[in-house]
Amino acid sequence: MKPRYFPFTAMLSLALTCSTFSGFASSMDKLPQKPHQINTKKLIVLAYHEVTSNKNSLIPQYAVNAQLFESHINWLKKNGYTFVNVDQVIRAERGLTPLAPKSVLITFDDGYQSFYKDVYPIIKKQNIPVVLSVVGSWLEPQANQQVQFGDIRVARNQLLSWQQLKEMQESGLVEIGSHSYNLHRGVLGNPQGNNEPAAVTRIYQPATKSYESDQAYAKRIAKDLKANNKLLTQHGIKHPRIMAWPYGRYNQQIVDIAKQAGMPITLSLDDTATVYNRKAKESQFNRILIEDGMKPEELAVEIRNREMHLGDQYRAQKVMHVDLDYIYDPDEKQQEKNLGLLIDRIVAMNVNTVYLQAFSDPDGNGSADLVYFPNRYIPMRADLFNRVSWQIQTRTQVSRIYAWMPIFAWELPQHNAVSKELVVTEQAHKGEHLNMGYHRLSPFSPKARKTIKGIYQDLAKSSAFDGIIFHDDATLSDYEDASTHALKVYQKAGLPKKLADIRKDEKHMQKWTALKTRSIDAFAMELADELRYYHPFLLTARNLYAQVALSAYAENWYAQSLEESLKHYDFTAIMAMPYMEQVEDPKKFYRDIINRVEKYPDGMRKTIFELQSVNWRNNTKVPNQEMADTIRDLYKHGVIHVGYYPDDPIEGHPDPKVLREVFDTKSNRLEP
Repeated sequence: MKPRYFPFTAMLSLALTCSTFSGFASSMDKLPQKPHQINTKKLIVLAYHEVTSNKNSLIPQYAVNAQLFESHINWLKKNGYTFVNVDQVIRAERGLTPLAPKSVLITFDDGYQSFYKDVYPIIKKQNIPVVLSVVGSWLEPQANQQVQFGDIRVARNQLLSWQQLKEMQESGLVEIGSHSYNLHRGVLGNPQGNNEPAAVTRIYQPATKSYESDQAYAKRIAKDLKANNKLLTQHGIKHPRIMAWPYGRYNQQIVDIAKQAGMPITLSLDDTATVYNRKAKESQFNRILIEDGMKPEELAVEIRNREMHLGDQYRAQKVMHVDLDYIYDPDEKQQEKNLGLLIDRIVAMNVNTVYLQAFSDPDGNGSADLVYFPNRYIPMRADLFNRVSWQIQTRTQVSRIYAWMPIFAWELPQHNAVSKELVVTEQAHKGEHLNMGYHRLSPFSPKARKTIKGIYQDLAKSSAFDGIIFHDDATLSDYEDASTHALKVYQKAGLPKKLADIRKDEKHMQKWTALKTRSIDAFAMELADELRYYHPFLLTARNLYAQVALSAYAENWYAQSLEESLKHYDFTAIMAMPYMEQVEDPKKFYRDIINRVEKYPDGMRKTIFELQSVNWRNNTKVPNQEMADTIRDLYKHGVIHVGYYPDDPIEGHPDPKVLREVFDTKSNRLEP
């Protein structure tokens, strides 16, 4: 499975960079704006780094030789692709002229000297436009000086000279883009000392044990981008129109800053085919990262996957659901040992997806009393989520980390007035309804919704992750919610004032249930959009009770719907846990869920079967071989995505050797 981002640790040591594409500076900047856009999201964009015949390349993992590069160009021409420049992309984005159906934009990163020697002659011969993005601070040293390239220093003459950049720009084939002035480096991202990408990280300040403020962060980014633009224009380079974020990392806030600096287009290295950010109005394109030795036929597969929008649903998700409460320890040394155990287990298990707990529930009531990230609303148990997430990203094979968060189950401090804005459960005779038990803020309270959004915003600012997995607290029983705010919403929808009257009438009951289900899903999507401001290509998943998958009527008990969940979320993680459900025949239980899921279009591709590794009813571990046999049987019956909860790194359960053997039988990349 391809990494979402260019690996940051490799970049720190080898100073690799990931650029976006620039445009051809011309009168295009004066083109009139149109109120609509032509869809250019199917544009194929290729990301090259070094193209060199030198065996001692700076970035061997992402270096190809000149012959291979030219074979890519020839394959693209032979297969009917049209090479476009950024003028053409901008015209399409402004609704003026559509791109050809099979358009491709070639981009290069960093500005190595080998570009002039090995790439420039080929693009002149082939007469194709390319984009080259450069880092200003790397170009400032004199020819006989050195450049700080991440953890190493390299001679200035290993990078392009100003004269070479101007010559290639004047050819009309090479447009120079911005890759920041000095954001291509790591900054202190947490108290534990992780260096993280400067463009998206709030710098941790040990002296004050605090993080860079929003204002200071925005000012730092704006200053850097302006400095690079000024440097380039001072040396005769046209003002860049496209921002290439170092390491492929960016967020909506800095995209807006780049737009204000005259660079409206951003390119990502996300390997999904769909642009998920609903709020984004600027142009955002994903790129195919070219790796060492990538043959034309391998490139063809990557292009096909993009053109067919084969994203994560076409990759077998092998999910480890991690409870950070296992890792946390008041003794920081022991906590680091626990983290080391977790990292080793992830590598040994060979999973590709991790659901990582961002909250803490020390009293075990299912609601969040504390969190593992800095925020404005609820006590922080430890500043741990970002540390663990970053270690997983940089030290394991995992390509997707989902933050595991409640939607409504927040136990706010009592001094916060919003802590009283709770879901109200009507009294009922014992056994009349399912008691959900969670202490939850009401989804119908405007104040509660605002506070929950704030918690999610603070998570997004503080940490790097790829998706959100919503906790199983996103539910309302058939006796909930009876709060004042909820009753007003029901009445506005034309329902009776009393819940008892609603339950007496089947039509009212179905209307009420659908309203609650829609309200929960709609709010979850609002929370996802809050996260997407900082993580533009965020994926969504939600936990769903097994009974909802087994019985359509269960929606009345939970305000959860399998059909609606499959529509709204990228993935639905069904808690396929027979011990929890106390079923007599587990195999029939699994097959019944499979049969229900298969009835929906793409149901299997959007459903994760989440198994239990512990029988909580008697507090015993589910045997390793039983788990492995279950996974094997699920795969046999057409299940694509499987995960388990919880992983216990302290006691080493489940056994990575046993589970890896069965996980490895399922290919990561699936055929359409």
